[in-house]
Order: sequence, then C-alpha cells, then structure tokens
Amino acid sequence: MGARALRAAISAAPINAAILLAWATPTFAQDSSAGASGINAADTAWMIVATALVLMMTIPGLALFYSGMVRKKNVLATMAQSLTAVALISILWVTFGYSLTFVGNGPWLGSLDSWFLAGITMDSVNPAAKTIPEALFMLYQMTFAIITVALVAGSVADRMRFSAYVLFSIGWFIFAYVPLAHWVWGGGFLASAGVLDFAGGLVVHLSAGISGLVAAKLMGNRHGYGHDNLSPFDLSLAVVGTGLLWVGWFGFNGGSALAANSRAVMAITATHLAACAGALTWGAIEWATRRKPSVLGMISGAVAGLGTITPASGFVAPWHGVIIGILAGLICYWACTWLKHRFKYDDSLDVFGVHGIGGLTGTLLAGIFATAAIGGTSGLLEGNPNQLLIQLYGVVVTALWCGGVTFVLLKLVSAFVPLRVSMQQEMEGLDISLHGEALQ
Repeated sequence: MGARALRAAISAAPINAAILLAWATPTFAQDSSAGASGINAADTAWMIVATALVLMMTIPGLALFYSGMVRKKNVLATMAQSLTAVALISILWVTFGYSLTFVGNGPWLGSLDSWFLAGITMDSVNPAAKTIPEALFMLYQMTFAIITVALVAGSVADRMRFSAYVLFSIGWFIFAYVPLAHWVWGGGFLASAGVLDFAGGLVVHLSAGISGLVAAKLMGNRHGYGHDNLSPFDLSLAVVGTGLLWVGWFGFNGGSALAANSRAVMAITATHLAACAGALTWGAIEWATRRKPSVLGMISGAVAGLGTITPASGFVAPWHGVIIGILAGLICYWACTWLKHRFKYDDSLDVFGVHGIGGLTGTLLAGIFATAAIGGTSGLLEGNPNQLLIQLYGVVVTALWCGGVTFVLLKLVSAFVPLRVSMQQEMEGLDISLHGEALQ
C-alpha cells in the first residue's frame, strides 16, 4: 500500500467506525429488549446443553453403566429398563408431572393448571427460572425424573419382571418422585423449612437408594447370591457408562444453577474434584486391603463422589468437593461391603450403598460446609449449626416417604402381576425369557 493510500485509510477510519456503530445499534437494542423480556440467550444456550447432558446420563450413560455390571444373559433387559424409563416418564412428566411439581406453591403438591403443558408459550417462564423459556425448564427437570426412576431398577437387576417394573415405575413416579420434588424444589414444605438440595441428593439419590433397598429386601435375593458367580459381564461397558455419567453430571449439577453464571462453574468444579477424590479413595482402600485396586472399585468411587457432592455442589467451595469426595469413597465403600454383607440384602448394583448412602451423606455435609458467599446460606462451619438439623429433617422425611411408598406400591403391583420372574426364567436369563433376544 502506498503512503497516499495509507493516509486515506487512516483518515477514513473514524467515518467507517461511525457507520459500523450505526449499523450495529439496532441489533444491540434488540438484544437489550430481549433481556428485558426476561429470557437470556446465554442462559438458554447453556441450559439446552445441560438438558442434553442430563438426558445422556440415562441413555446411554446409566444403560451402559448398569448393563456392564450384570451377567451377559441380562444385558439387554437391563438396558431396556433405562430406555423404558426415558420414554415412559417423559410422557407422564408432560401430562401432569411438571404441573404438579413446579406449577403452584402448595406445601404438598402443585396444581394441574399446566397439565399437558397448558399455558406454556414461546415467551413464558417459570418463577424458579426466569431467564430461560419455561418449556426448556420443563425439559431440564424432566431429565431428572427420568434418571431417578431408572436408578431404582439397579437394586433389583437380574430378577424383576418387566411388566412389574413398568407398573411400579408409573406408581413410584406419581406417588414418590413428584411429591418429593415439589417439597424440595417446587416451593413445598421442605423448601420452606430451608432444606438445601442443589441438584438432587434427596430428590434423586436418597429417594432412589432407599426405594432400591426396600425393593431388594421385599423381592429377595437372586438365586445363587452369596455362592454362585455373579460377576459383571463386561466392565468396559461400565467404564464407558461411568465416563458418560461423569460428563453428564456437569449438566446435572452445573445446570442446577439454571443460568450460565459463576455458581454453575463452582458447582461443576466441586463436582469434578469430588469424583476424582472418590475414585482415588475407593481404589486406595482396595489397594491397601486387597493389594489390587479394581476397575469396578474405582468407577464405583467416582460415582459415589458424584452422587455425594450433588446436594452440596452449589453451596460449597471447590476444595470442599475434595473432602466430600474422600468421605464419599470411605463411607460408600463401607456401605457396599460391610453393611451389605452384615444385613445380607442383595442390592444388585449397589444403588443403596452408592446413591442412597451418598445422597444421605452429601445432604448432611451440605449442612456443614455450606458457604454463604457461594449459595447464600451458611452451614455449621460458618456458625449456623441449625442448618445441619434442617438437613437431617429432610433426610428423615425423604427416607420414610420413599421407603413407605415403595413398600406399598410393590405390594399392590404384586396383586396384579408377579414381581419376580420364575426360577427357570432367571436361570435362562431375562434377555431371552422377557424380550426374546440375546447377545451372541
């Protein structure tokens, strides 16, 4: 470029900048008006991603995690349970679940004002998430309901009849999950009491764990439990499933901030560190006691860390995540070994030991480590011991309600269809006997 051309370009720069600014101003104003309507583009984009991540946790995440830990003859049947939970609970959530959980603020239940999504428009928002479309908030919460129902099935893997599973899932969603989610997240009496549960320590993990324990005890142990070889078919599937769960948990916990903000980042950071600490702790215990750290132990520790940090993730600092993960590895290992063998219950995939005990532990630890600068509430360490008592109250209510509902539902279902497959079907495998398919 010549000197004359260079001087002309420099002299024209202010004019060009003014033209560019004038051209951009209407767009800028349009973005401002969009923000004024309440819906924020960045929050919406993040929550779309978070919704996809949480759905991925059930299919394929949980489906692979669970199916890799059952015997080869039950892999497809185990996957079918996760797939069915996605399809079934999605329809029920849209029909009435969302409305009863998040529309209205009664102490016990919401209302049916938005059944079949009545009144939800392009621009409507839910008071719980004012910067994203209500339809997106509905979808995000749907994914939590899906994975909670799917989790319970792990306790009775290898032996529950598919028809009984479907009937139980419908009833459990209606009478256990929907009320509890409203009590904690929808403005119900536990929320009013000040119970902290950022992403599902009570609503997802403790509820599924307690229900799984009751179901396992009521249905009885698998044939051959305690002496036959019930080792996993393919732990590589379980490892892949763990990875999908781990990544999906970023949407599970980070998305529970319901916005693309610093609290979401803090929750994700604490979540990742807790998973790392849980995996290392469980592996270290096995290494010290058995001289060999197992792959099954490390992935169990990772999931224990993820489940335990869940209720506290949006209320604690990242370094708290490390402590919570270590405690998760220690306590959940104890529950899956000593406690399980002491009381001789066949929780097939350790839903109670990992998710139930993890959810309980994390909920109580939230009352200890909660940091006002992050979540707006102080815990025991910041001079608020009452929060720990409030957390214990939430644990007791959740355990009693979900355990009782599960017991009654299984008794009712058994009046219509057998809960268990026959001994011959169990020996043959659920893939063939229930679905007419099998892995080659």
